[in-house]
Amino acid sequence: MPDKNQDLIDQKLQDLNNDGVDRRGFLKCMAWAGTGLVWTMSGGIPASRAFAKSANRSAAKSADFTFVQISDSHIGFSKPANPDVTATLQTAINKINAMPQKPDFIIHTGDLSQLSKPSEFDTLDQVLKGASAKQTYFVPGEHDMLSDNGEQFLQRYGKGTKGSGWYSFDQKGVHFVGLVNVANLKAGGMGSLGHEQLEWLEDDLKGRSASTPIVLFAHIPLWTIYADWGWGTDDSEQALAYVKRFGSVTVLNGHIHQIMQKIEGKVSFHTAMSTAFPQPAPGTAPSAGPMKVPADKLQQVLGITDVNYVVSGRSLAIIDSPLANSGAATSSNGDGPEHS
Repeated sequence: MPDKNQDLIDQKLQDLNNDGVDRRGFLKCMAWAGTGLVWTMSGGIPASRAFAKSANRSAAKSADFTFVQISDSHIGFSKPANPDVTATLQTAINKINAMPQKPDFIIHTGDLSQLSKPSEFDTLDQVLKGASAKQTYFVPGEHDMLSDNGEQFLQRYGKGTKGSGWYSFDQKGVHFVGLVNVANLKAGGMGSLGHEQLEWLEDDLKGRSASTPIVLFAHIPLWTIYADWGWGTDDSEQALAYVKRFGSVTVLNGHIHQIMQKIEGKVSFHTAMSTAFPQPAPGTAPSAGPMKVPADKLQQVLGITDVNYVVSGRSLAIIDSPLANSGAATSSNGDGPEHS
C-alpha cells in the first residue's frame, strides 16, 4: 500500500469501530451461536458488515471465485456433545451444495478425524464425494496425527506436499498457503510451525508482488487467543513477519470450534465453527473440550465459512453460516474434555 494512502487507511480503520474488533490488535471475543461478521478486504482496507441471505447471493454473483472452509469434523467422535458427527458433516455438505454459486473448492482446516483411524478417513472421504466442489485442500489437525504421526493423513491428503504436509497454490491471482502447526503437539500445548517450515514459507513468498492477496490456512490459530488452552501458535510471529509487506492477507484457522476474529494491520484473522461440536468460549470452563448443548440448538453452533473473492477490487468476503436454517448468516473480509 503506498505511503500516501496510509492516512486514509488509518482513518477508515478508525471508522470501523462497531463490529467487535479492537483496531489496536486486541481480541474481543465473538463466540456467537452461528453468527459472525463478514470481512470485505478491498485494497488492503478491511470492512465488516452484518450478513443476510440476500447479501450472500449478491456476493456470490459478483465473485470471480468462491471457496468454502469447513473445519473440525472429528469423524469417529460419538459422545453426548454430538453422537452423529457424520450426519452434521453431511448437513454441511448439503448446505454447500445449496449455495447459489458452486464453489471452486473446499478448504478443510484440520481434525478431519477423531483418532486418525483409516475407517474415519474413509467415512469423511465418502461424505466429501457428494460435495458440489470436487477439489478439496486439507491441512491436518492434531487428531489426524494421533496414531501414526500423520502418516495416514499424508498418504491420503498430502501427496506433493512438503515436510509434514505444508504446501501452496494459486487461484486467479490469489496465493494460498497451507501450513502445519500440529506436529509433535503436546496436549493443551501451543501450536508450532518449526524452523524448516518457516524457511520454506519465507522462500515461497519471495519474489511475489506485494499486491498479491495472500491466504494462510492452518489448524491452530496463528494468533494467540488463549494460551492457557494452547489456542495459539508459538512461532506465528515469524510467519506473520513474512506477510507484512503484502497489502491483503487473510488467515483462516479452526481448532477452537467457534468464530473469533481480529484485524492487525493489513492482516485479518478468522477462526471457523466446527461441523461436529462447539467448545466453550476462552476461559469460561475449566478446560477446552466438547461442549454439550440442547439437541435442537446444536446446528446453530456448527457451520461453514463461504469466501468470495473479487479480483477487480482485490476483495475477500468471508461469510459464516450455521448448519441450521436460520434467517441470517454472518460475514466478515469476515470423561475429561478432549482437546480439539
